[in-house]
Amino acid sequence: MKDLLVYDGSFPGLLTAIFDVYERKLADVSIVREHLYHPDLYATVRTITRDTHKATRVWQGLQKKLATEIIDHFYKSFLSEAHNVEDTLLAFTRYVLGAPPGAERNFAHPAVLEVMQLSKKVHREKHRMEAFVRFQQAADGLYTATIEPDFNVLPLITGHFKDRYADQSWLIYDDKRSYGILYNEKDGQVMEVTAGVTHSATPGEDPDMASIVVHDHEAAYQTLWKTYFQTTSIDVRKNKKLHLRHVPTRYWRYLTEKAMAGP
Repeated sequence: MKDLLVYDGSFPGLLTAIFDVYERKLADVSIVREHLYHPDLYATVRTITRDTHKATRVWQGLQKKLATEIIDHFYKSFLSEAHNVEDTLLAFTRYVLGAPPGAERNFAHPAVLEVMQLSKKVHREKHRMEAFVRFQQAADGLYTATIEPDFNVLPLITGHFKDRYADQSWLIYDDKRSYGILYNEKDGQVMEVTAGVTHSATPGEDPDMASIVVHDHEAAYQTLWKTYFQTTSIDVRKNKKLHLRHVPTRYWRYLTEKAMAGP
């Protein structure tokens, strides 16, 4: 009978599940996030409790075997949240740990190819978020931005914004996944926040950019920027196809100038 490992959806939770696969010597096994789990009468279901020690052992084992670049690909592919990505990462781990050095670059292996392809997609989304995220200052002084990326890139973009905006407090909230990153300029600390605990939400209410009261001068700045963008735009030089290639419509929600109609 197949073994089904149900975990909490976190990266340490996945690594704990992989540790269990090795510890129990499971052959026919699948790993699934708890919020995606559906009862299966034909599987032995095990609930995996996240264990820091077990997760660390697996992570250190991969780091000893793989170059930093490949470790980065492994983590980014996990953040893709792709269907069955856990099984892909388990297959990747089994393959590279049991094969000679260099196996992680054997793109003929389906798990290796899938990990690299997913990582590339996540990396592209990371760069787009870094380029397109726009903050607006709330009435309480906190700079806020709401995003809904295709992949869970918030852990990857935090460092970029911390370095770039180290002199101001800010919040980037992933509305699709109901959590955000809050940076405090006073102590330089970054903390994770969830729905109902941010400055802009009342208890039990999801944060939404529409519910944030912007600072007076923030509204003026936005109007000024829109006016500048409109007056400097040259109609005869517009190339809609090229524009959409570099700034797909799904990112327009983040751009102040896109509050106006047309690219």
